[in-house]
Amino acid sequence: MFIRKLIDRKCLSLSEPGNSRRRFLKAGIGASALLVLPQVHANTLKMQDKKLAFLNLHTGERIRETYWAEGQYLPEALTAIKNVLRDHRTGEAYEMDLNLLDMLQLLHARMGAQEEFHVISGYRSPKTNAKLSSRSSGVATRSLHMQGKAIDVRLPGHALTDLRIAVLSLESGGVGYYPSSNFLHIDTGRVRQWGG
Repeated sequence: MFIRKLIDRKCLSLSEPGNSRRRFLKAGIGASALLVLPQVHANTLKMQDKKLAFLNLHTGERIRETYWAEGQYLPEALTAIKNVLRDHRTGEAYEMDLNLLDMLQLLHARMGAQEEFHVISGYRSPKTNAKLSSRSSGVATRSLHMQGKAIDVRLPGHALTDLRIAVLSLESGGVGYYPSSNFLHIDTGRVRQWGG
């Protein structure tokens, strides 16, 4: 029904001048792509405001920000979040993937949480990542942390196993489960899981 309305609205009738079969097919492919949007993005589109709260366990810095309102991301809030999620070893900050922030926001809502995320690792500079990777086989040499597309967190008041189940249900990226260290790795790479 939605696709039909989209096609009708765009006046993609083959009988109209200038509307070729190729244009019709492109519109159909584009409309079909809307059907396979990850659930995380479909759910976040319905929200009026998007808020996140973090405590960086290494620096002690806290933030509670509305980072999306009135249909747009708020640059000042994104900058503040970027600063709190910076590499605490080098002080370098990096733009965090908006899809990652949206995934965290949806996860927080799905858990019915009021608590802030405790951050073990947000952005990692290439220098920090290389150092950590040389010490541990658990740190990927091409980690998505270096692209602002990954975060390691826990959520006080919520069992790590429950958090893991909730993230996996989003089917929106990678999920690493580290119960002995009490954190979950979440990223916006391909859908996969590891750890246990």
